[in-house]
Amino acid sequence: MPVFAALPADVLPRAGVAYVHYLSFMLCFGALVLERRLIKANPSKQEATLMVITDVVYGLAALALLVSGILRVLYFGQGSEFYTENPLFWWKVGLYLGVGGLSLYPTVTYILWAIPLRKGELPQVSEALAARLGWILNIELVGFALVPLLATLMARGVGLPALAG
Repeated sequence: MPVFAALPADVLPRAGVAYVHYLSFMLCFGALVLERRLIKANPSKQEATLMVITDVVYGLAALALLVSGILRVLYFGQGSEFYTENPLFWWKVGLYLGVGGLSLYPTVTYILWAIPLRKGELPQVSEALAARLGWILNIELVGFALVPLLATLMARGVGLPALAG
């Protein structure tokens, strides 16, 4: 295509990695929203199975988000210094890791649900467990919602050290 022939050689790989990064973020957020919407005491087999599948999608998207983020910092972004010298970047990484750490409890819970589901049985989900998972998912959603705010500020140079001169 003549349009792409005029582009510098690095534009499409950089755009592709950025696209995977953004798409992965959207999938993570969407999966968390769906998990939050579905969580309840004593789910049906279909609901419990959908929760397990949704968490797998969330995990895969989070992994793609991490890998594409690392690729952007090292090879396809603004240069590693742009990121690593900005405290907002580290807040963003911290939020990602915090949300990831919080997600371990629901993930282990859903893995434990897979055992009875494979036997054709329903997992035992109390009101207290459903409420606890709901709160964790709420916190994860707030954390994830702050990531694009930090990214938007970073893209505008907020947080970068002032140049001496």
